[in-house]
Amino acid sequence: MTESESRQRLVQYRLGEAADALAAARTLLQARLHRDSVNRAYYAMFYAVLALLATRKLGTSKHSAAIELFDREFVKSGLFPKAFSVWLHTAFDHRLHGDYRELTVVTPETAADCVSRAEAFLAGVRRMLDSPPL
Repeated sequence: MTESESRQRLVQYRLGEAADALAAARTLLQARLHRDSVNRAYYAMFYAVLALLATRKLGTSKHSAAIELFDREFVKSGLFPKAFSVWLHTAFDHRLHGDYRELTVVTPETAADCVSRAEAFLAGVRRMLDSPPL
């Protein structure tokens, strides 16, 4: 397997992870498990970011570093609108608060918003990856 084939395989794997996380987020939202829904919505975006980074031979295991690379490589360059960065940062913050802060309540509205934005985020990433290179 060539390096290019290996990289493409990784991109598809990450997109699969993103799709699975998004499906879980939707299911958890319907089950009114809002904290867990936000977690999975964020991870859908995170895995999509890892797919994008793989196309540039970039990667990291740190969430904050992946977000920083996404902003630098894809938002500041104009490939994605600033809103995508805002959605990603907001989902990351909600996920951190929901997972690590005591007595944090995640509202149904917050969870629904995160899932909706994760859907749009993943759709945008897929569109970019499916379009021919410039």
